[in-house]
Amino acid sequence: MPDKYDALKLENQLCFPLYACSKEIVRKYKPFLDELDLTYTQYIAMMVLWEHRQISVKDMGALLYLDSGTLTPVLKKLEQKGYLVRARDSEDERVLNVTITELGEKLKEDAVLVPKKMGCCVCLEKEDADELYRLLHKVLGVLGKE
Repeated sequence: MPDKYDALKLENQLCFPLYACSKEIVRKYKPFLDELDLTYTQYIAMMVLWEHRQISVKDMGALLYLDSGTLTPVLKKLEQKGYLVRARDSEDERVLNVTITELGEKLKEDAVLVPKKMGCCVCLEKEDADELYRLLHKVLGVLGKE
C-alpha cells in the first residue's frame, strides 16, 4: 500500500533530475565560457543573435524562456562588452531591438568549439541525445502553453 507521502520523496520527482542536470551542465560550460568571458545566460543570448542578427527583446525572451527583468541586465552587460546594440524600433518605440555588432560576430569564431567541447562532457549516444532533446522540448511546449 503506497504511503500518502510518497509523492514528496525526492526520488519520485521528475523536476529534481531536470534541475540537477541543468545545474551540472551549466557548471560544465563554465570553464569554456570563462575563456570567452561570458556567463551561460550571456552565451545563449549571443547564440540567438548569431542566428538572427537582429531581434526584439520580447522575441529573444520568448526563445530563451527569460523574462525582461532577467534578460535586460544580461543584454546591458553584452552591450558594455561591445557585442550588441540595443535601440528602439523606428516604427514602434515600444519595441526594443537588439542587433549584433561586428565584435559580436567575431566572438562567434571563438565560441564555435564550445558545443563540441560540451558534447565530450555529456557522453550520450546521438540517439539518446536526440530523444532527450525531443522529450525536453515536449515538456517545454506543454509548460509554455499554461
